[in-house]
Amino acid sequence: MTKLDGNKLTESVEDIRQFNFSFLRSATLLHWIGYGLLVLTLFDLVETFIPPNFMNPAWELQTIGALVERVPVPLLGLALVFYGERHGRERWEVLVVKVLSWLALVLGVLYFLLIPLGILNTVRINKQASTQITTQVNRGMTQFQQVKDALEKANTEAEMEKLLASLSSKGRTPDINNSQELERVKEQLASFIARGEQSIQTQAQSSLSSRRLGLFKSAVKWNLGALVSGALFITIWKSTPWARRKG
Repeated sequence: MTKLDGNKLTESVEDIRQFNFSFLRSATLLHWIGYGLLVLTLFDLVETFIPPNFMNPAWELQTIGALVERVPVPLLGLALVFYGERHGRERWEVLVVKVLSWLALVLGVLYFLLIPLGILNTVRINKQASTQITTQVNRGMTQFQQVKDALEKANTEAEMEKLLASLSSKGRTPDINNSQELERVKEQLASFIARGEQSIQTQAQSSLSSRRLGLFKSAVKWNLGALVSGALFITIWKSTPWARRKG
């Protein structure tokens, strides 16, 4: 081997040594960033679950959504913590990465379990919304029926004026000129009531459709997000057998 070849070999060895030092410094920095992200995730979890309101389908579905929306942070944190495998690890990190590896499996299973819970809560919320809107419609229709009953009993101009005044006090003043003949006024008021009943049903149907669409979009997004998140956590667990080995 010539002197020139020896110098090149020495330079190559030195380059490799410097690269290893640089890699270890970078890996250590990434590990600490990963730990920091996991701590921030813990803070988010505390905020999400306090105060708890279990058995409330709306709260449970919103909580599932929050867990799915914030999952990129713990995923990135775990990826950074596991970067470089065992190289450049402190002694205390051996136990930490082992625990985090098993934690990834637990989180994967939990995110999969969120899917049936999300579907169940979606059904419950939709049922509650339907019941609520139906109750509102029935209340409105009952009020209109009371007006119709009063209209049938209004056989004098004085009774008609009293009925119109009652509607006016409730903010439901129809555009009716009560100086017209009694029968004409009753016809106009009956037409007003019919339009009101139709309006209530139309608005109720529109409101229910809008709520269902918004609920369906959120449910699909969060359930699919839980599925992807669970798969990614399981993948992290399967990719870190080195962290669970002894020694």
